[in-house]
Amino acid sequence: MTNPTSAWRPGMPGGDTLPTGPAGRLAAPSGDGHGPETGPPTVTIGSYPDYPSAQRVVDYLADNRFPVEHTAIVGTNLTLVETVLGRMTTGRAALVGAGTGAWFGLFIGLLFGIFTVGNWLAVILVGLVIGAIWGAVFGAVAHAMTGGQRDFTSASSLRAGQYAVIVDVQFAEQARQLLGRMHLTGGRQQPA
Repeated sequence: MTNPTSAWRPGMPGGDTLPTGPAGRLAAPSGDGHGPETGPPTVTIGSYPDYPSAQRVVDYLADNRFPVEHTAIVGTNLTLVETVLGRMTTGRAALVGAGTGAWFGLFIGLLFGIFTVGNWLAVILVGLVIGAIWGAVFGAVAHAMTGGQRDFTSASSLRAGQYAVIVDVQFAEQARQLLGRMHLTGGRQQPA
């Protein structure tokens, strides 16, 4: 008996037989070859300027017993925004490191304090202080080693320009009917 995968040769006679996929089912190559299969075909039922509007639509569908496991909210026109929070100096890096080290020292102190017969509070405080000192040292050294390459702190976030609510094709008509009722009863969103 021959293995079905050994018989498959693209472009060769008999190459029409595809290799078995997961669970032994025949599987054709999927997608465009640039990533995982995306799932069943979908339809956009509405496009909204902000996430809360799209979320309200999906919540309305859920409240009306729509199978929301067949929906998705897709953010498009993504923009990465890096908000600069302030200047980073060696002193500030040491202070941030001391705070981080203090938390780690507190954790270690609590861990050792559990098993201490004597003064467990002293063990916790010593862990906190030693953690803060080492954190400050490592924070200052790490910042000094950057050589002034990044002398600021920041926070990054992704923002979408628009949010689309999509549903699987077989549920699109049901979703559109429910959205029609939503807009008749005073809903604020208008699908695009």
